[in-house]
Amino acid sequence: MSIDSEGRKKQKISGAMFLITIGIVYGDIGTSPMYVMKSILEGNGGINHVNQDFIIGSLSLVIWTITLLTTVKYVLIAMKADNHGEGGIFSLYALVRNYGKWLIIPTILGGAALLADGVLTPAVTVTTAVEGLRSIARVDELLGPTYHKVIIITLIIIAVLFMVQRMGTSKIGKAFGPVMLIWFLFLGISGLLKITAFPIVLSAINPLYAIKVLFSPYNKVGFMILGSVFLATTGAEALYSDMGHVGRGNVYFSWPFVKVCLILNYLGQGAWIISNQGNQSLASMEDMNPFFMMLPEGMRPFAILLGAAAAIIASQALITGSFTLVSEAINLDLLPHLEIRYPSDTKGQLYIGTVNHVLWIGCSLVVLYFRSGSRIESAYGLAITITMLMTTLLISVYLRHVKKQGVFSWLVLLVFGVIEGVFFVSSLAKLLVGGYVTLIITLMLVFLMIIWYRGTQLEKQYNTNLAMEDFIDNLETLHGDEEVPLLANNLVYLDGHKDFESIDRDILYSIFDKDPKRADAYWFINVSILDKPREMYYKVETYGTNFIFRVKLYLGFKLSPRINVYLRQIVRDLQETRELPEQDKKYSIYGHSTVGSFKFCMIHKTISSKSELSSMDERLLLFKHAIRKVAGSRVAWYGLDTSTVITETVPLIPGYESKDEKITRR
Repeated sequence: MSIDSEGRKKQKISGAMFLITIGIVYGDIGTSPMYVMKSILEGNGGINHVNQDFIIGSLSLVIWTITLLTTVKYVLIAMKADNHGEGGIFSLYALVRNYGKWLIIPTILGGAALLADGVLTPAVTVTTAVEGLRSIARVDELLGPTYHKVIIITLIIIAVLFMVQRMGTSKIGKAFGPVMLIWFLFLGISGLLKITAFPIVLSAINPLYAIKVLFSPYNKVGFMILGSVFLATTGAEALYSDMGHVGRGNVYFSWPFVKVCLILNYLGQGAWIISNQGNQSLASMEDMNPFFMMLPEGMRPFAILLGAAAAIIASQALITGSFTLVSEAINLDLLPHLEIRYPSDTKGQLYIGTVNHVLWIGCSLVVLYFRSGSRIESAYGLAITITMLMTTLLISVYLRHVKKQGVFSWLVLLVFGVIEGVFFVSSLAKLLVGGYVTLIITLMLVFLMIIWYRGTQLEKQYNTNLAMEDFIDNLETLHGDEEVPLLANNLVYLDGHKDFESIDRDILYSIFDKDPKRADAYWFINVSILDKPREMYYKVETYGTNFIFRVKLYLGFKLSPRINVYLRQIVRDLQETRELPEQDKKYSIYGHSTVGSFKFCMIHKTISSKSELSSMDERLLLFKHAIRKVAGSRVAWYGLDTSTVITETVPLIPGYESKDEKITRR
């Protein structure tokens, strides 16, 4: 990896990176052939209710949907809107958030919908792959007419998938590329073999057939067919989100190969469907899937195993992507501070236990509720249309304000806004037959993000600031007062103020009024999240003393804020410059040290019985505090769970004193 002149990460294009890109980026869109044509057939009444013109028109819709949304929008336009090499809706928001407060709304909607997709993708891909077992006659007899055994197998695979997340997947990840390469080659070759027997399907490349099928009488659902067609491009967002892992150049290099394999497979399925019109045995088959049925029966077990592996890889990518997405949202104050772990030495790999458990439960409930892949498909797709619309809006703002491409920005907004708007409306047709599940999950996440974001704004708004210089003498007196017991060599507070001139009143109240706290050094640390993903540096102000240190710690939005680790390094740096005296630590299992003890004081703010808050804001803050208790403390998020922490509670807004209420002495 190298860095360009603008600080962007540049991943070298090579055969190894080609394999890694194939394994990481294309899992979701690569499994779409297992259910897209199946969904289109079922929506139109089955294989006996379609004709050649309908199939060619449907294939044309699929081809041009992949071309316009995936190739043009994401590969050619969105991937140039990178945040120092990183992509995704939260990275894009970090680039444009200074151009309007309202931009937080599409960001929250798009991010919530993308997380909802993380619940649905494992459910639909794994279920569809397992249902492929029914294409083998003997296995179909063993499974029986009900869905129970398919559901059990699916739930077991999903359980194993989520259980291994804690251990990390670096070793498994090395196999992703070769497996997905075999998968795409299999897609392309199996499709090509069918095309050679029925080359008429190649006419689907003509976009006129796509337009014609939307208005044709043999298309029984009209524009609503787009709800099924859209499933072919549901993994397009991953190309943008995963750009930081593999680099833009490797996506450019690998996407043509992936696209050709996908289109060949879709065309092969279309050729098989046309050649089997009127086949009564196929028409009577429940959950008939042209992806598996077009293969020779002896080849189907291999296809099912390979499809299951691809489904697991696609699900794995969505799960780890959800971890990254939540981590970015936390740093942007859109979600609670959750504990983040790093299970391996692989850079960027992280694990969030709470998110893993929620996704596991959510996927399992989706499988149990819908009980079949075709029913889950009814819910699938709606979430991504929302994300794509919101991404289009943010990209247009980026092009207009950052790139100064006014005309082009409006053209992008108009063209892709209309296309994705039509897909969104067509997906709404599935609302009552399963889409409401997507909507419920998305709205729950939106509600959570709004509460956390607005609650954080209120807490910042009602903070009382005091001038730091007015209290330096008091701190010096306390620092030298040996009658007060020494609490710690280093007493640390996390301060929300970014400037060096002011300080939170509650911090000073804790030091002076809540049992005076004497220390050799007082640390007031502010953590600022940078737009750049992995940059890290700090600034320090001493006010001319050797015991007061205001530290501004700047961390990239993808870095974990491990305060205790960073602070020890800062202490050593300041001791080397003699700005901080050496601290004599005689007793330690590691021997004598010049860095003394640390105590971290965490201040929790509560709502007083009488305050200036409106009833709406008060309820909102109560919700936020309740969420914080469930989600976990800031102690774990800041990496202080192994440190000595003092917790104190203060009112957010002190109760007011009424001039009309005065108690008298009798």
